[in-house]
Amino acid sequence: MTALLSVDGASVAQPLEPLADVLTGADNPYRVLQWLRRSPSARLLGRLAHDPGALTHESLDALSQRAATAYVRGLLVTASILPGRDENLALLTHWVARRVAELPALHARLIRPFAEWHIIRDARRRSARGRYTYAAYKGDCGNVLAAIDFLNWLDAQHLSLRRLQQPHLDAWAVDRPTLRSRTIPFLRWSTARRLCPPDLAIEHPVSQFPGHFQAEDEARNELLRCFNDTSLPLDVRVTAALVRLYALPLTRIVELTEDHISRAQEHTYLSVNQHPFVLPPKLARLIDDQLRQSAPRHSTTAAPRYILPGQSPGRPRNPLGLADTLRHHGLPARAARNTAMVGALTDLPPMVIADLFGIHPRTAERWATLVGENWSEYLSSLT
Repeated sequence: MTALLSVDGASVAQPLEPLADVLTGADNPYRVLQWLRRSPSARLLGRLAHDPGALTHESLDALSQRAATAYVRGLLVTASILPGRDENLALLTHWVARRVAELPALHARLIRPFAEWHIIRDARRRSARGRYTYAAYKGDCGNVLAAIDFLNWLDAQHLSLRRLQQPHLDAWAVDRPTLRSRTIPFLRWSTARRLCPPDLAIEHPVSQFPGHFQAEDEARNELLRCFNDTSLPLDVRVTAALVRLYALPLTRIVELTEDHISRAQEHTYLSVNQHPFVLPPKLARLIDDQLRQSAPRHSTTAAPRYILPGQSPGRPRNPLGLADTLRHHGLPARAARNTAMVGALTDLPPMVIADLFGIHPRTAERWATLVGENWSEYLSSLT
C-alpha cells in the first residue's frame, strides 16, 4: 500500500492518506490486495501519487477517458480527496468540447454557442436540482448531433440558415424522421437569435401508442420468476421486478439509492418521487440482499449507496448495459414497462401515477389518453 501511494516508498503521500485509510479499512483485505496487484486503476493511481498536484478533476479530464480513469476518479471522490461533481454534466461538457473541435469553423460558430448557452446551461440548471441523469446526457448529445446533421444537410442542399424556408424544413423532416424532434431545440434557438427567418416550425410527430406489450399471463409469470428464480442474478431480479410492478424506466431505477428506501413497523417503502409506497415483502428482501451483496469494495461513508452500483465507486450502473443484461436473461424491459404502465393507469388516475412514479404529468396524461383510445382494441387483437 505504502509503495503504491508514496513518492519515496517510505510513507504515503499526504494528499492520499484518506485513500490509504479507506483501502486499509476495507472489509475484505484480500480483494484489495488483488486489486493493488492486477488492476490498471491501481497502476494509474500509483503514477498519480508521484505528482500530488495532478490529483484534480482537470488533470484526470486530460487523460484518456477509460474505465481505469473513471474508477480512480470515483475512488478519489469517495475518499474526499477530490470534490464531488455531477459526472453526467461533466460528460456533456467534455463531449461538446470534443465535437465542436472537430467541426468546420463555419459550423463551430453556430454549434458552440447553441451547445454552451442553451444545452449546457439548461443541463446545469437540471443538475442543480439533482435531476440530470445519464439519459438526459444522452438526450442532450442527441440534440447537438441533430443540429450538426442539420447544418450538414443545409450544406448539401446549398442552403444557409438565413435562406431557410418552411418547405425546406418539411423536406428535412421527411428525409430525417428520426431526427425531426431532435432538431426543434436548435431551430428555436436559431429563430430566437434571428439567425433564420421567423415563423418556421417543425411539428412534433404525433404520439403513437407503444407497439410492444405482454399478455397478462406472460407478465405475471415473469414477475413470479423475478421473485422466485434464485438462478437469476440479484440485480436482474430487483430491476426486472421494479419495471414490472411500477413501470419504472431503467434510467430512473439506476439512480435509486439506499436513501430511497425507508422502513416503518413491518413495511418497507420506496420513494421514487415524493410519496413513498409499500414494497411487496419479497421485493423488499431482494433489495436488502442486493444492498448487502453490492457493498463497495473500498468502503467509505462519502459514497452514495446505489442499489445498483456501477463499476466506478460512487457511480450508478449504466442503464444501457443493464438493458442488455435483462435481455440476456429473457426479461427485457420495454414491453414489460408498457404493460405495467397500462395496468397502473387502469387502477389509478394519471396525476397519482405521476406523483408516485416520478414521471411528468403531461406524460401520464398522454398515456391515459392513449390507453383510453387504443387499449381495448389492442386487447381484442390478442384474443
